[in-house]
Parts: sequence; structure tokens; C-alpha cells
Amino acid sequence: MEQDSLTPERAFDELVDAIAATDDRDLIAEFLRSLLTKYEVDELTKRWALVRLIDQGMSQRNIAKELGLSLCKITRGSKELKKENSAFGRMIGIYKKHTAV
Repeated sequence: MEQDSLTPERAFDELVDAIAATDDRDLIAEFLRSLLTKYEVDELTKRWALVRLIDQGMSQRNIAKELGLSLCKITRGSKELKKENSAFGRMIGIYKKHTAV
């Protein structure tokens, strides 16, 4: 029996499906820390923090200082956040709705 080729794009889709299929926060955190290096976790975390801080109205210069990121990276995040129907904006909305008291 021949196996299907698992292309990087298909593997990405499978990864997204697996994460989307669980609501176990601890499992997702453990999985991401197992999958990614400490550096990759730190970079991913900083990128989330930068869009959250932009959303909160913090200046790009202050974000750069606080997170140790280049203005170029922050500008990219800002541009993505400003796009119509932005995935960043939608995820921030989901986070805010989920954490609302």
C-alpha cells in the first residue's frame, strides 16, 4: 500500500487541524513546547505580545524597547493587524472574548 506524500503544506494543515480539534489548553502548551525550541517559543511569544501591545495603543518605539524587537518586525505586525479581516485582529478578538470577566 502506497502512502500519501506528506508535503510541508499538508503537514501544516494537519498541525492546524490537530490544534483546532482540542480544547485542552495544557496539552496545547505542552505540545508547542515539545515541538518548538526555546528560541522559537520566545520568538512566537514576542510576536503575539507585539500585536497585543499595538492593539492596546502602545507606540512602536516603546514596544521595540520593551520586547527587544526591531522596528521592522513591529511595523510588519502593525500592517498585518490593520488589514481588513486581519487574522491577528480576529485572534485578538477571540482572546479578549474568551478572557472577558
